[in-house]
Amino acid sequence: MSDSVKVVFVDHSSERGGAEMALERLLQTRQDWRASLVVPRALDGRKDAFTSHAEGVEVIRSGPQHSARKTSRGGRLAEVALAWRIARSALGLVTTAAVRQADVVVANTTRASVYVALACALLRKPYAIHVRDLIEAAAIGSAATTLMRRIVLPRATAVIANSRASLALVAPYVRASCLQSVIPSPAGLTIREASQVTVATTATRIGMVARLDPWKGQELLIEAFTKAFSEGNERLVLFGGAAFGHDEFPDELRALALRRGVGERVELAGHTSDVAGAIDSLDICVQSSTRPEPLGQNVLQYLAAGKPTVVADEGGPAEWVTHDVNGLTFTARDDDSLAAALRRLVDDETLRLRLARAAASTPRLLADTDVGAEIHGIVSRIAREHA
Repeated sequence: MSDSVKVVFVDHSSERGGAEMALERLLQTRQDWRASLVVPRALDGRKDAFTSHAEGVEVIRSGPQHSARKTSRGGRLAEVALAWRIARSALGLVTTAAVRQADVVVANTTRASVYVALACALLRKPYAIHVRDLIEAAAIGSAATTLMRRIVLPRATAVIANSRASLALVAPYVRASCLQSVIPSPAGLTIREASQVTVATTATRIGMVARLDPWKGQELLIEAFTKAFSEGNERLVLFGGAAFGHDEFPDELRALALRRGVGERVELAGHTSDVAGAIDSLDICVQSSTRPEPLGQNVLQYLAAGKPTVVADEGGPAEWVTHDVNGLTFTARDDDSLAAALRRLVDDETLRLRLARAAASTPRLLADTDVGAEIHGIVSRIAREHA
C-alpha cells in the first residue's frame, strides 16, 4: 500500500448533485490508492453527499461554499465575489498537506477545476479533470467557458469526460500530451440479465429519478403527461429533491400539476437513497432535460434496470439510447413528441418488453468497480509519468 498512488479529489460542493454522488460512489470502490477528498464544510448534514465514503479516505473540509449557478448572477459584484471564492479555494489547496504531498489532483467538477488548475500551477503538480458539463456558454455561462478554455484545459494532464459529447467540446483546447478518455460516471449500476427482464401487463407508473431542477425537465414531463393521459389511471412519479438554490421548485411543480388538472395523479416522492428501488417501482422511465445533458446518470440506471426508457434526442443520453432499439427518443423540449412516446409505450406491452430487454443488454454499462478501475488506471499512469 505504501507504493499506492496518492490522489486528492476536489469538489466545490457538498450538496447531492450528480457529480457529488458519482464521486461518493467512486470512493466506495476501494481502489489501490491513498485517496483524500477536499470539499467545503457542509451547510446541512442532511444534504451532504459525502457521508458514507469508503474507510481509509481522508475527508478534508476546507474552503468556502460556492453558490449555485442560479444564484451567482449579479453583475460585477457577483463576479468579484466569485473570483474571491476561487482564490480562497486555490489558496486552501496550496496550504493543504494532502494536496502538497499528492501524486495527482483530480477536479470533480467544472468549478473545482478552476481553482485546482491555479493551485497545481503553483505547486507544479499534474491534475486531471472530470468533464461532467458541456463546456459551452449555453450550458455553464460565458465566464466559466472562458476560464475552462483559457486556463484549465490547456494545462490539464488528463480529461475524463462522461460522454463523447462532453469530450468533443474540450478536445480542441487541450495540449497534445493530454490524456483524453470517455468514462461514464459511477451510477451505482446493478445490471440485470436481459432474459430475466419482465414488464407489467399494464403500464401505469411513469416517472423520473433526478434532482428537482428547472432544466432537468420535470415541467416538460408534466405537460407531456397531461397531453398523453388527461384521463385514466396512469400516475407520474417524480423522485428527487431540490438542491443548488431551487428549494421553491417542488411547490412550482405541484402548482403546475394542479393547473393542468392532474394534481391528484402527480406524486413528488422526494429524495431517495434507494435509487434502484425507485426505478424498480416504475413501468416507464423518462429523461427530459431541457438542455443537452452531458451524460444523464439516471439514463444508465434505467437501462441497467431493464426499464422501457424515453430520452431526449441530444447530448449524452442519445449516445446510449438508439430509437426503437433499446428505448425511445423524442424531440428535445417538445412536449407533444414526448407525449406521443409515452402514449406509444403505454399502449404496447410487446414494445415495452422488447425495449426493456434490449436496455439491459446495452453495451458498456459498467459497475462502479469497473469505472473505478479505469479511473485508477489513468491516475496511476499520470503518477508514473510525472514521478
